[in-house]
Amino acid sequence: MTDVIRHYDVICFGDEVPGILAVVSAAREHYRRVKKYPRSLVLFKGNSKFGIGGHLVRGGLSYLDRSVVAKVVRDKFNLPTYGDESAIYEEFLARTGVQQVGLDPNKASTVLRKMLSEVGADILDNIDIESVNKNGADILSIRLTKGEVYQGKVFIDSTVNAELAQFAGVRKLKGFETFGLPDSELSVTLTFEIEGVSVDRLKQVEMQYMKRFANLADKDAQGWINIAAGGNPKRADYLREPFVTNKDNLSKIAMYSGSDYIDVRSYALSIAYHSFRGTQLSLAVSNAILDKANIAILPNGRMSWNALLFDVNADQAESLARNGSRPTLEMLNEMELLAKWFKVAVGATTVRRAPELYIRHAGNVTSVVDPLTGTEMLQGGVPAKQALGTFGYHFDIRGGIDGLGVRAGEKGLGEFTSKYLPAPLFNIGILHTLLRDVPNLSVISPASGFEGYASSCGRIVEFNCAVGEGIGIAAAISMLSGRKLNQISDREVRDVLSATGKLSKVYGQPNSADTEIAELQKFEQSMMA
Repeated sequence: MTDVIRHYDVICFGDEVPGILAVVSAAREHYRRVKKYPRSLVLFKGNSKFGIGGHLVRGGLSYLDRSVVAKVVRDKFNLPTYGDESAIYEEFLARTGVQQVGLDPNKASTVLRKMLSEVGADILDNIDIESVNKNGADILSIRLTKGEVYQGKVFIDSTVNAELAQFAGVRKLKGFETFGLPDSELSVTLTFEIEGVSVDRLKQVEMQYMKRFANLADKDAQGWINIAAGGNPKRADYLREPFVTNKDNLSKIAMYSGSDYIDVRSYALSIAYHSFRGTQLSLAVSNAILDKANIAILPNGRMSWNALLFDVNADQAESLARNGSRPTLEMLNEMELLAKWFKVAVGATTVRRAPELYIRHAGNVTSVVDPLTGTEMLQGGVPAKQALGTFGYHFDIRGGIDGLGVRAGEKGLGEFTSKYLPAPLFNIGILHTLLRDVPNLSVISPASGFEGYASSCGRIVEFNCAVGEGIGIAAAISMLSGRKLNQISDREVRDVLSATGKLSKVYGQPNSADTEIAELQKFEQSMMA
């Protein structure tokens, strides 16, 4: 039986938002040049009945991590609070109605479908790759397990584990192998929404717990702290200290609410939940914790919580990604207990988990045109005359990297891993996503060519959307010029953004003293050796 081959120009594997926006960007630039949309396809493992948009939609990650830009820089360059985002991400935020950081997954899915429809792109869900066929070094086509074959010219991989790239023969480092820790990985999150609790009510519940934890005569409350501390007196003192120290002004550590978000700044709710569970507030010990939450305030009285963390190793993160990011039975059981607690202790009428996990990181590809390190981010990123925009974010390793401190000690690097590093403010390019050995493939995701600490900033959606816009433009240039995708330069993409009035302001700069940058460089190079 002869295979039925379906032909496309641009094929994206994975429906994460940066990948979708890359497809849209490619189609728009193609149309601008030749008044014709390319044939575009988005393939992904998830079930589209739960929405399209990867971990922002089916993973329910409604609290968006926005660019971190110091006030002195904002004033100098006349920037708004979150800097100057890429044109396509700004459009996405506007069309989804985001005020500051709160994204409604339902609205996001609708908008992404509309954007793909506007450029004539097709969508195919519930798929798995059987194999990748190559023509020399280039990817020629993708064969799915259901038997279909999809041929393309340019391929985009927006999966957290670079799955298409792996099928194409690209080597991917496990976990934090760039630090010599191939088994270590960032925690994963099962987000959830609650209903029936107002912001004021949530603040009242937290304050009641904080007052009790600050009262050393409240034996029940002190017992809850001891349970969360696993019976360790020093750990109990650590958990108790913020409440006792601030007992006359607990609002100083209370949750803070903005127009569409809440930042939880104390462990009060976490301690209360873990005492209910009878488990220690420790990922390493309990494998699951209710962390200090980032909460998005959504329409119709909904609140989306990014707080329930699960400890995973590198193999588990890869397995979860390959399995469509579906939570395990153990995770679902924890979620059921958490839902029960929220209803009893907080007063929620509804607690609804996301269909998929938010997997922060699952390794990084090698052999990219120009890998990106944490040091380079701290130095300001790509040269300003080549840059597509600027992004800032902390080296955020939520849940920690198991073994990092031990390995640093073995390397004679002392306490560097625990010292505070400022948020890098760096200029953006595309070369860390382009593969030297697979010329028509880009990996736009936390699995791009990041080394050292870079993946902790590089995993953020806003950054990858800016990169995706650039890759889309590069894809159009590649298809219409007959050149390989990995031959397209940052400068060529920048020139298009400039010519079309879509170039964001560029203001990346070293965001630390020279000595601190040198320390980070020494740390990364020593850890990667």
